[in-house]
Amino acid sequence: MTPAAPLSGRPADGGRGQGRRDQVPRRKAARSGAAAKGAPAKGAAAQSKAARGTARKPAERRTPRARQGSGRPAPRPRTPGNPQRRPGLRLGRPRPRLRLIGFALTLVMAVFVGRLLQLQAVDPQAYGAAAAASRSYSGVLAAERGAITDRNGVELASSVDAYDITADPSMFTPERTGVKDAPLQAAQILAPVLGAEAEEITAKLRRDDTRYVVLARRQTPQVWKQIKDLKTSFAEEFDKSGRRSADPETNSVLAGVFPAATSKRVYPGGDLAAGILGWVNAEGKGAGGLEAQWDKKLAGEDGRISYAQAGGRQVPTAGSEEDPAVPGSGLELTIDRDIQWAAQNAIAEQVTKSRAARGYVIVQDTATGEILALANAPGFDPNDLTRAAATSLGNAAVQDAYEPGSTAKVMSMAAVLEENAATPGTHVTVPNRLHRGDRLFQDDVDHPTWYLTLNGVLAKSSNIGTILAVEQLGKTQPEANKVLHSYLRKFGIGRPTGLGFPGETPGILAPPQDWSTSQQYTIPFGQGVSINALQAASVYSTIANGGVRVAPTLVRGTHDGEAFTPAPEAEKTRVVSEKTAKTLSLMLESVVDDEEGTGVKARIPGYRVAGKTGTANRVDPETGRYKGYTSSFAGFAPSDKPRVTVYCAIQDATRGSYFGGQICGPVYKQVMEFALKTLQVPPSGAKQARLPVTFTPED
Repeated sequence: MTPAAPLSGRPADGGRGQGRRDQVPRRKAARSGAAAKGAPAKGAAAQSKAARGTARKPAERRTPRARQGSGRPAPRPRTPGNPQRRPGLRLGRPRPRLRLIGFALTLVMAVFVGRLLQLQAVDPQAYGAAAAASRSYSGVLAAERGAITDRNGVELASSVDAYDITADPSMFTPERTGVKDAPLQAAQILAPVLGAEAEEITAKLRRDDTRYVVLARRQTPQVWKQIKDLKTSFAEEFDKSGRRSADPETNSVLAGVFPAATSKRVYPGGDLAAGILGWVNAEGKGAGGLEAQWDKKLAGEDGRISYAQAGGRQVPTAGSEEDPAVPGSGLELTIDRDIQWAAQNAIAEQVTKSRAARGYVIVQDTATGEILALANAPGFDPNDLTRAAATSLGNAAVQDAYEPGSTAKVMSMAAVLEENAATPGTHVTVPNRLHRGDRLFQDDVDHPTWYLTLNGVLAKSSNIGTILAVEQLGKTQPEANKVLHSYLRKFGIGRPTGLGFPGETPGILAPPQDWSTSQQYTIPFGQGVSINALQAASVYSTIANGGVRVAPTLVRGTHDGEAFTPAPEAEKTRVVSEKTAKTLSLMLESVVDDEEGTGVKARIPGYRVAGKTGTANRVDPETGRYKGYTSSFAGFAPSDKPRVTVYCAIQDATRGSYFGGQICGPVYKQVMEFALKTLQVPPSGAKQARLPVTFTPED
């Protein structure tokens, strides 16, 4: 019996794919074996022929039939001479792999579900608020500061558009800018533009606790335009480098820098009335003068705005919340700009000419107490405080306390006349020297014995004559001191003027019981007591106003929108009688009009002028010792119908004369002439009847 041909093996052409194409399932192989045992020779021959035919043809591709109940192919039967070969490449089992992938996906989904539950179920409000905060912006809407004008509505201080330069530190990270150290690079670019230190800007841009920092306040529109141009330039560089897309507003190392609209204080007149106006600091707060005194009214109330942002810009569809700002009120001053200009020029020229430390001029309306001019020299420009000397800031006319000298003698004479201790014609014999207490007193010049009337004592400004006259106020010196002190206080010495100006000094006036031995004789002629320039001017305005003191004022009222609210009426106090005031006015005319007087340089053609000179030893504020002199002149005009008071004082003149009549008399004349013309005050009427200055002693 011929054995059956093997069911596996290479085909005649050495075919490929061994095991796949020729492999026969076991069940078929078993049937072939059974046929081989019981089949006749003819069947065997046919089968052998078929086998030879198969050997001549290429093996056909067949898909092996799977074993019943198994997914694996049947193994090939072993035949003699053809041992079973090792099976070809077999793929791994897929089920473990699918289980692993399924487990990983389940784990990922579990994480997402847990996070979703945390965001939406556990604490959704907190996360929602954090998300909103990360894209929300809240800023201040600066209120416009009220303007300050003179009495005629001319602006002395106003506000113009400006920008606060701000930044969002979160936009300077390497991830946002593509630059390793964006804060440092941005700071080095901005520092010269903003005039700030690069280190300070860098520190602000590196903050991680806020999304809003202010790099510089109240910069001009030109500064912001320069920064905006830089942002555009750097954005173009980023575009060329391929690091970011071209967007001038958001893509550059300066992308996180933004403007915040605000206003900047400007002073059109430069240094004009700077001592009165003061200035506004970098935070927009009044830091001196009326700007500080009236800061709350002028500043108004800032508003706020909140909106959603993306890329540093507002999202239009997200809505916004706005609390509008309330503009500040405006101030209308009593100052007349033109008179202020004339006073400021006159005192500045004289201070320069005399090489003096400083000087002041005050112009006051005698009837209303309104200050028409208050000038200081040297001054400062509040538009540029970097060039101002520290000693020039402020308002020296109300902040300096100094001994007034002979201009204070008018108060002593007022007390003598009001107390009926003497009359303008009372004879006063004035020796060359006078011994009182522990001192030997003298006048400013050596002279033989003078035979003066009380009017002459004032006209020639005799210290000795004043001491002798004031002694008549009481039976004893302490009684006289007490009476004199009461009048000094009524005139406003040793107490605030009522102006309420920042830094104002009330002066120094000790109680009469505390006057030293020398003070009780020096105070009557203006030494041993300290005042400010406004107090001195107020004394002469009181006499010009018929003996009624009107508290000085600088503000006429406030503008709130279109409504004007006048300032409260100034306080009025009767100091001396109208008769005494009129008599003093005539005596003060002798100082200017009489050839024996010390104030002839203050004469004004066509007007009757009343005034008084002053020359006092000056206390050096640095050493506390006497050094140099305080030169002054005070008066009013027309003396027959007073309208304007002018007071001038110069501290420590070091070139030329230091006498008040010589260096302050001309300033008084220049300023008074300008004020009378500006206010259109007509010339005086009848000429005065001169009071006698001297008398002839009886033999």
